[in-house]
Amino acid sequence: MKLRRVHHIAIIGTDYERSKDFYTRVLGFELIDEVYREERESWMGNLALDGQYIVELFSFPTPAVRPTWPEATGLRHLAFEVDDVEATLGELDAEGIRHEELRVDPYTGKRMAFFFDPDGLPLELYQA
Repeated sequence: MKLRRVHHIAIIGTDYERSKDFYTRVLGFELIDEVYREERESWMGNLALDGQYIVELFSFPTPAVRPTWPEATGLRHLAFEVDDVEATLGELDAEGIRHEELRVDPYTGKRMAFFFDPDGLPLELYQA
């Protein structure tokens, strides 16, 4: 088996418009296209970061909530590389986005912090 790269990550939000605003306006993703799937009562938007398609954003009428927090079986979090975690946390503060304090990864020595999308999905900032 030869996997070439991650093609996309799928995220389900409880409020499609709110999640779309967060991922596009706040985080800077570009909405490539979107479609309403009437048979599933579901929106699906394809989002790109820096010209590369990586996120499918979905809505469903009554999605299940995350069973435990922060640890649950399945995808734990999505991490974004940034040049300066502290400065990016300041940008999140300006938007009123909840986040944890800046910390240093004990294994890599790199600066990092977790923040959360509108549905509480854990996202990570990681300084390269």
